[in-house]
Amino acid sequence: MLWAAAYMGSVIAINYAFSLAPHLDLVWSCWVGLIFILRDMVQVRFGHWSLLAMAAGTVVSYLLADPMVATASVLAFAVSETIDWLVFTVTRRPLRDRLWLSAALSVPADTAIFFGLLDIWDPTVWTASAASKLAGVTVVWVLMRTRAARAPLPA
Repeated sequence: MLWAAAYMGSVIAINYAFSLAPHLDLVWSCWVGLIFILRDMVQVRFGHWSLLAMAAGTVVSYLLADPMVATASVLAFAVSETIDWLVFTVTRRPLRDRLWLSAALSVPADTAIFFGLLDIWDPTVWTASAASKLAGVTVVWVLMRTRAARAPLPA
């Protein structure tokens, strides 16, 4: 339950923060990378029920954040969550590969939808947002791969 609470809390906090200080969009863009990792952990732990965590986070965000920020976030997350859900549901690859594949497909969609709807066309912000998300999941992928390589082989 900790992963779900951390994920929902992060979604709400980032949308609220972006509403209060949109001029810090570069800072908030880097923070979103953590949310994608939390999202994947919720998907791993709760499977299809992860969609409820997303719905709860977006509803509360919509009530607390600027309506335009909340709408952009809801639409971007709905698309990226659907991509994530499909990757985790359809793909039978190892978890570390599903995490990275999900991010590689959902991050560009999320970034384009969110910033496009907010009419933010700054390449620095777009690059920082996408890079932070992909960097975070790449670190997790490397750590998981390293751990798997060190694991003893079954007898």
